[in-house]
Amino acid sequence: MESENKLTVKERKFFSLVTRAVFANPFSDERNRFDLEISGLSPDTASPEILDKVFQAVDREIKALEKKGQADINSFSGDDHERVKNSLLFYVYHQYAQAFDTLIMDQREAGDTPLKVSFAGKLMSALIKYGFREAEACRYFAIFYQMRRAYFFIERSLVGTSPSMRQLRLNLWNNVFTYDIGLYEKYLWNRMEDFSTLLLGETGTGKGTAAAAIGRSGFIPYNEKENCFEDSFTRSLISLNLSQFPEALIESELFGHRKGAFTGAIETHKGILEQCGQYSTIFLDEIGETAIPVQIKLLQVLQERVYSPVGGHEKKRFQGRVIAATNRDINKLRANGRFRDDFFYRLCSDTITVPPLRQRLEEDPDELDWLLSHTVERLIGKPSPELADIVRDVISIELGNHYHWPGNVRELEQCVRRVLLKRSYSGDKKETRPDEKTHLLSGIESGSMDAQTLLGNYCIMLYQRFGTFEEVSRRVNLDRRTVKKYIQSAK
Repeated sequence: MESENKLTVKERKFFSLVTRAVFANPFSDERNRFDLEISGLSPDTASPEILDKVFQAVDREIKALEKKGQADINSFSGDDHERVKNSLLFYVYHQYAQAFDTLIMDQREAGDTPLKVSFAGKLMSALIKYGFREAEACRYFAIFYQMRRAYFFIERSLVGTSPSMRQLRLNLWNNVFTYDIGLYEKYLWNRMEDFSTLLLGETGTGKGTAAAAIGRSGFIPYNEKENCFEDSFTRSLISLNLSQFPEALIESELFGHRKGAFTGAIETHKGILEQCGQYSTIFLDEIGETAIPVQIKLLQVLQERVYSPVGGHEKKRFQGRVIAATNRDINKLRANGRFRDDFFYRLCSDTITVPPLRQRLEEDPDELDWLLSHTVERLIGKPSPELADIVRDVISIELGNHYHWPGNVRELEQCVRRVLLKRSYSGDKKETRPDEKTHLLSGIESGSMDAQTLLGNYCIMLYQRFGTFEEVSRRVNLDRRTVKKYIQSAK
């Protein structure tokens, strides 16, 4: 029965603001503005502190409703009902955010068998207490888990402070939940297999990481009877690098084959499409390398959701979502007739470009420090400012501040490994870099170097020859810190 309860003007304003925050992309400037307005904090406040204050403000208002006996979505109607409902969902979600993060990390360690969810009963009871029906509570629980996985993998796997990386994280969230999570929850939560994605970007930029963030963030229903989710997200992304296989075998890897389908087919083989379950995504890397006949067959899969194994006639249904990636110029491939337009248009429900590392560092040079810290932590299992500083020193001295990183993030990761092994990294040989002795003599002859740059370049030449600040310091009769400062300023 419809209640007479109505929010006060102050409550309506507050819960309207929370609702707008709920629907905003968490990686957007818009969401940050809402959070600052709710918390009353200044823009220079650290993000975790802002979110804590937002939750405290929501907690106060929800408790005030509870005191009045109005913390129930069924005690309001119309727009007030929606405001209270969204605010209560926000409240419960953030109460259990840490528990979800722990579940994600535990599930990642456990592998493909879904874990029991220890806090499921309490969370579901909280939603039911606030007036949600049991079926609603079960579905919102699954959406909470999906949201937390998306945030976890996007925020932790794709680090960086540059504008292009902030935009990438925003784009990936929209790819999972659309630009309006309210519309997603209402219409699309179980329809996202119809939305394919094309990832573009140079080799080594992290397209696979971006694909994994999407693929591990799909909706997985909660099985209340078994007290676990229907599947483990560790099984939800199935990858295939199409450039690894000769053209004759690609169809078999994609669609599978029947025993005897061709010479050497001594047993039946399941292709990647058959391995992809209802809650899974396939990632087709290097899609630009596929031949036209394969593109035609994949187009049929995307349009009709059916396929047949090589050598067979039975129709099998494909249930998952498709992400494809290429480092090739897709428009040039289309212009040359090597990539079908109809296949392109069926793939590109969303097109996301992963930025090259040089662009990221041009936008924000400090991003290199973030990446080095992140890479070192991933390699050794814990943060180490000491090791990150060692790598940073070698990069500053041997590569300088304007190295273009042609291998992108993948090259940077190998640079870290090389430095930890040898305390040296000379860069990609395709990147031409002037010999320091030649550079030094040229500057002396032309009279174009000031004293500081001259000394700095001399120190660089000695460092490249002898390998330590200490040895350079001894030879030029300066202390180690001064040597390091001269080298870095000369770059």
